[in-house]
Amino acid sequence: MMTTIKDVAKMAGVASSTVSCVLNDKGNVSEPTRLRVLEAASQLN
Repeated sequence: MMTTIKDVAKMAGVASSTVSCVLNDKGNVSEPTRLRVLEAASQLN
């Protein structure tokens, strides 16, 4: 099964738009949130 932005967002406790900003290196996302999203994405592969 493929991991989606929604899966990462749910695990990180953020909106899917925040995940998109982090993964595309755009927008103003705090460092702790950015790290939380990247960790969730890594864990979900």
